This record gives sequence, structure tokens and C-alpha cells, in this order.
Amino acid sequence: MKKSVTVFILLFIVISFSGAMYYLYSKNAEDPIVYKTENPTKKSIVKKTVATGSIVPLEEVIIKPNISGVIEEIYVEGGDIVKANDLIAKIKVIPNLSALNNARNAIRSSKISLDNIKLKYDRQKLLYKNGVISKQELEVDEVSYEQANQTYIAAKENYDIVKTGSTKGLGKSANTLIRSTVGGMVLEMPVEVGNQVIQSNNFNEGTTIAVLADVNKMIFEGKVDESEVGKIKEGLPLEITVGALENITFEAILDYIAPKGKLENGAIQFEIKATLKKLDSVFIRAGLSANASIILAKVDSVLSIKEALVQFDQKTKKAYVEVKTGEKAFERKDIELGVSDGINVEVKEGLSLDDEIKVWNIIKTLEN
Repeated sequence: MKKSVTVFILLFIVISFSGAMYYLYSKNAEDPIVYKTENPTKKSIVKKTVATGSIVPLEEVIIKPNISGVIEEIYVEGGDIVKANDLIAKIKVIPNLSALNNARNAIRSSKISLDNIKLKYDRQKLLYKNGVISKQELEVDEVSYEQANQTYIAAKENYDIVKTGSTKGLGKSANTLIRSTVGGMVLEMPVEVGNQVIQSNNFNEGTTIAVLADVNKMIFEGKVDESEVGKIKEGLPLEITVGALENITFEAILDYIAPKGKLENGAIQFEIKATLKKLDSVFIRAGLSANASIILAKVDSVLSIKEALVQFDQKTKKAYVEVKTGEKAFERKDIELGVSDGINVEVKEGLSLDDEIKVWNIIKTLEN
């Protein structure tokens, strides 16, 4: 019994010793750990934040009618260039029966009054001719007759206006003729011949006949998140890219940041506007989607490294990197950082172009 136990113990010792020797051999056979290094480079770094939005005219003018009716003719279409007071459309008036009837009754009443005053005026002229009354009395009746005649004429003109929207002698002032109030490009004609339109007044906005704008004065209108709005300020430069115009970048200046944000899709958004520096050779259509890169800071040709190489001391929070000093030997170097674009960061002090910085991704050497 004792002999069997002794043999078992000796066998266990031999197996354990063999296993330990194999483990040590395997560890020695592994390839040594090699750290990759990178050198600092000279490059320009731009710190920016992005806003989404669209390109819109600085000012849009909406043309609305002063009279209700039906579109009879349209003289322009989207894309046409017009000058102030150019004819845009013509409206055919559909008269209101009540107003038409009142206008007709006004003509009749004024005609009766005119006829009555005319009879009196004719009698006065006869009396004056016979020397019965003075010239002053005749002149009073003459004025009354002229006034009554003018009232009759005005009643007939009012009837024409109610019935047709115009009358003889109005010319370009006719309500049925819709004209542009400013010069610019016609962006939109939301009506067609035969459409009914409503006049603009204190109780109704009226139907839009046309939308005009000066397409040489365009702005970027977009929104930024509340987490970014504290980083921007008026006067910062922007780089605008339009999805529909490839490989073209427009410069702009930020000139408006909304003082109040709005809740959209669970986040507070602030409206921004930037004046666009338009390129003469490029036509920008209103409403195109665009992205704006707001330049927060920019440095040219500075010493930089990848942000992934930077470490921070847990106690002092100072930035540092490990620089190669020999074969598999590295030492810590404190550095001062500058502008960062999220990938590369400016190094103000602590490094030179010849320094080899340790990359923390461990790479094993591969057998050929």
C-alpha cells in the first residue's frame, strides 16, 4: 500500500515538472511584443461644428390680389426675371350679387336726383335770362347740378368696378391686373388659369399669386443643437456644401443665432442664419439642402499628432505621450495641446518632428 502511494506521488511530481517546463518553453517561444510608433507631422487643423439646413433667399415677396375672382391669364412662370410693376396675372371678377344690386340701385338713385336737379337748374337759367334772379343764385344751382352729375358718374364707375373689377380710365391701377411689387426672379406660381382666388384684407390672408425673390442675395438657414450653440458666435466663417452641387464650397458669415431654442425630436434646436458669398458662375436654386461647417478655430502648418496617441495623467490631468528612447524603451513626455479637429491635435510644446511616439495598439510580429 505504501509503495503504491509513493509511486503515485513520484508520478505526480514528474508530470507537474514536465508541464511547468512545457509552459516555460512555450512562453520563450512566443514572439516579443512590438509597439508601433508614429512621428508628429506638420498640417493645418480646423476645429468645426456642423449644422444642417437649406439655401433660401434673403427676402421673399409674396404677391396677393386685392380683389376676389378667377385667374383669367398668367403672364409669367417660375424662373422668369421680372421688374417692379411688371404684369404677372389677370383676374376675372365674379361679382357678388348683393353688391352688384346695391351698385345698380345707387345708379338709379343718383340718376333720379340728377334729373330733378337738372330741371331746377334749367328753370333757374331761364329766370336768370329774363332778369328775375341774380347770377349768384344761378351759380348755386349750377354747383348743385355739377355735384349731382358727378355722383351719377361715380355710381356708374362703382358699378363697373363691382361687376368687372375695373372701369374706364383706371388703366394700370385696375384691381384685376396683378403686378410685381419688386424686381427679381419668380420662384413660384402656385395658381393656374381657372383657379379661384381670394383678396387679401384684414380678415383673410388672401391667395398667393406669385412668390418673388432676388436670387443674388441668398442665405443659409439651419439649426444647431443646444450642445453646440455655446461654441459659436456671430461673425464666424462658414463653409457651405450643397448636396446637389458636387465639389463646390461656398463661403458664408454667421450673422444670426436665435436667442430662443425650439424642441424638435426630443432635442433643443437653435436657428442660425448666414449670408452666402455667391459665386457668379454657379446658380443656386432656392430651397436646396445644405450642410454648414462652422469654423470655430483654425491653425495652419502646425506640429500635430493623432489624438489617439495622447494620454492623460489621472492625478494632474495633464496630457503626455510616450517617446521611444531605445530598443523597446520609452519615456514619458508632457505636452501642451492646442486646436483639435477630433482626429488630429496641435502640439504646442513638448515634441519635435523627430520624436517617435508609442502607439498603444499592440502588434505581434508575423512570420513570413
